[in-house]
This record gives sequence, C-alpha cells and structure tokens, in this order.
Amino acid sequence: MAKGFNRPPAPRGAGNNNMMQQLQRLQEQMEAVQAQLAEETVSATTGGGAVKVTMSGRQTCKAVTIDPELLKDADAEMLQDLLLTAINLALEESRKLEAERMGPLTGGLGGLF
Repeated sequence: MAKGFNRPPAPRGAGNNNMMQQLQRLQEQMEAVQAQLAEETVSATTGGGAVKVTMSGRQTCKAVTIDPELLKDADAEMLQDLLLTAINLALEESRKLEAERMGPLTGGLGGLF
C-alpha cells in the first residue's frame, strides 16, 4: 500500500485558520506597498534631457517636462518620438520598481493558485 494512505485526516479548520491569517497579513503588506508605490516616482529623459517624463510606481504619469529650447527648432514628429520614448522608458522603470517592491510579497503565491 502507498505511503500516507493510512494517515488520519488533518483536523478541519486548524490549518485553514492559519492560512487565512497568513493571507490577511499578506494582503495588508501588499496594500502598504501599493500605497508606497503610489508615492514613489521614477523619471526617464530623452533627447539629452530635452524631454523628461515622471511616473509613479503605480504607472501613473505625474509630469512631462519639455525644454523650451527644443520647441524653437523641433518639428512635431521629432517631439512626438521623444515623448513616446520617454513615456515608454518611464513606464519600464516604474514596472521595475513595482516588481522590486512587490516581488518579495508575491513570490510565494505561485503555489496557492
């Protein structure tokens, strides 16, 4: 006979309460980190600093700064390219920040779902 089949079943509720408490703590920690991420920012620049985009750790654009000198001789297409690049770089940095902060909390969830 295979090992483990003669073992009595675990008492119901004892393990579930512990798991629920752990999940509750994890949820509280995740909410705290998410609140912290909403306050933290990352920035990306393009065009040698002519365009700067600032994002929160929750991927919300907080600011776009364009050097007025760029507007004097820039064409619309170049400005669009610089903005697009800066936004995408800032999003990438923001996602890295989020993964760095949330990773320790979500790393152990793979086996639960």
